[in-house]
This record gives sequence, C-alpha cells and structure tokens, in this order.
Amino acid sequence: MASAGLEHSASTPLSGELLAWADLIFVMEQSHRTELSRKFRPYLKNKRIICLDIPDNYDFMDPVLVRLLELKAGPFLGASQ
Repeated sequence: MASAGLEHSASTPLSGELLAWADLIFVMEQSHRTELSRKFRPYLKNKRIICLDIPDNYDFMDPVLVRLLELKAGPFLGASQ
C-alpha cells in the first residue's frame, strides 16, 4: 500500500510510476478523480479508481480521517472492520 498526493507540494507527489505499480486507486473526492484523469490519463488504463466520498478537509493522520479511510477503503482491501 502507498499514498501519494496530486499536488506538487505533497510529501509524496503522485507519479506515473506509482500509478503503473498500483492495482487499485483510491481518491477522497470526485474532484480528485477528475484531476487524476486530467493529469494522468495514459497511466489509468485498466485501473480501478474508487472515490471514497470523504471531504478533503482533514489534517494529515487525523484520527477521524483514519477511521473513515478504514471503514470506506477496508472492504475493497479485504480488511476486517
């Protein structure tokens, strides 16, 4: 599992290499999915992109955000809740 951001200022900016490695891609908001497609369309062929519908207004590692991510992404990853 890896995490990356769409902004150049992200601690790990998203790259074509990361997308090539990924089997499954999660975004928090629909606007992220749109931006992902705009910037990285050639790398998204045959990739499953899942929008978790979580507002992107949480601080990094906010416990509430972590729990929401576990609840919404967990079933796709085979994780128990």
